[in-house]
Amino acid sequence: MRIHALPNNVLDRARELAGTDEHHESHDESPGAPLRCCLRKAEPGESLILFRHTPTAGVGPYEELGPVFAHAEPCDGPATTAEFPEAFRHAPRTLRAYTAEGRIHGGEIAAPENLADRVTALLDDPDVAEIQVRSVSHGCFLFAITRD
Repeated sequence: MRIHALPNNVLDRARELAGTDEHHESHDESPGAPLRCCLRKAEPGESLILFRHTPTAGVGPYEELGPVFAHAEPCDGPATTAEFPEAFRHAPRTLRAYTAEGRIHGGEIAAPENLADRVTALLDDPDVAEIQVRSVSHGCFLFAITRD
């Protein structure tokens, strides 16, 4: 499996627009916010941005738009792209599978102890091109997963 944080071009554009319109906000501090740039939780004192984002999977009626947090300044990105991020293992997650054509192709809510196994099972389906991992409580996009 390969974990995908938000791409640098998306982050660069959001940082450039932070504070200029109602879709790109600057946040002096939001401890615990899930950061989509490095796939960890924000720590006290970190400057962040909050902006709306549409993940790449999901087109037409399956396209979604939602809020995401990231560091206000570029960071080093995720510690690894080969494992489910530790900061996002503490709660059940919605796993939504998409085809290469951007159509929903199944999904489920996975308990923390079963996340890796459930992702593997979804990726075993040859019709699945990408999995979106989302918050169960808010539905927010966290990150994407594809095959290696």
